[in-house]
Amino acid sequence: MKAVICTKYGPPEVLMIREIPKPVPNDKELLVRIKATTAHIGDTKIRRFEPGLGALRDFFFKPIMRFMIGFRRPRKEILGMEFAGDVEAVGSKVSKFRPDDRIFATTEFRFGTYAEYCCISEDGVIAIIPAKMAYREAAPVSNAGLTALINLRKAKIQNGQKVLIYGASGSVGTYAVQIAKHLGAEVTGVCSSANLDMVRSLGADTVIDYTIEDFTERADKYDVIFDAIGKIKRSKRRIALTITGKYLTSLALSGNIKLKAKDLNYLKELCESGKLISVIDRVYPLEQIVEAHRYVDKGHKKGNVIITI
Repeated sequence: MKAVICTKYGPPEVLMIREIPKPVPNDKELLVRIKATTAHIGDTKIRRFEPGLGALRDFFFKPIMRFMIGFRRPRKEILGMEFAGDVEAVGSKVSKFRPDDRIFATTEFRFGTYAEYCCISEDGVIAIIPAKMAYREAAPVSNAGLTALINLRKAKIQNGQKVLIYGASGSVGTYAVQIAKHLGAEVTGVCSSANLDMVRSLGADTVIDYTIEDFTERADKYDVIFDAIGKIKRSKRRIALTITGKYLTSLALSGNIKLKAKDLNYLKELCESGKLISVIDRVYPLEQIVEAHRYVDKGHKKGNVIITI
């Protein structure tokens, strides 16, 4: 099968397509023919060997990161952490899924979705794709959508509370705007001028262009601030919060939150009812994975960058 191998840490050009053996599922695994995956920011950070936690924290974390994921290149040489596809075969002890099921799922930091096939445990974070949903629409919900949901649930949002989403036009941010709105919040989205209309169309009540205005200089106070891209300066994180307000960041999820299939099925229901959609910026075939990563590295994508296989 075709797969993209990360040959070493570095620029997008370190990603190379190779022919490797097709995986074989064990008794409790599904063999999935992948139809769509994503150029996720997590994949690009691993490829670049940049944790993205800030210069000082990166300096101290990089030695630990080398031990955890690999010294000269990732031990999991096939990147990709979210996908949608068809179940081709199942192990002898699998009972939850069957061949021909259309599924979407996340492999999290096991990666492996930049390939024509992958194996995943039937107990993994998996759900059936809604009947009218395309593979490319379903794939990013399984990781980016879950990241938004789990963060916002930590805030225990109440109806009518004011929630600000920083980085509202990104992959996690676009889902966060919609989920917060579904939970009854009054949503403010912060993004660039080019994306104001798009974020407003997702349900944001107010949009702020960060290129011309600092939201912390407004008189407005928020019950929740969700930094979907982890870029609000530490010194400004609480300025615009109410006394009991909560600051959340997507970076806090790395490695310490367990994603669950029941939460993915909750998002599936929102997708089925039309309350959650995937914003897709660009679509690349697997053969153009280098171009896809190069685009994501620029830092200006809107929603998701999809890889079709």
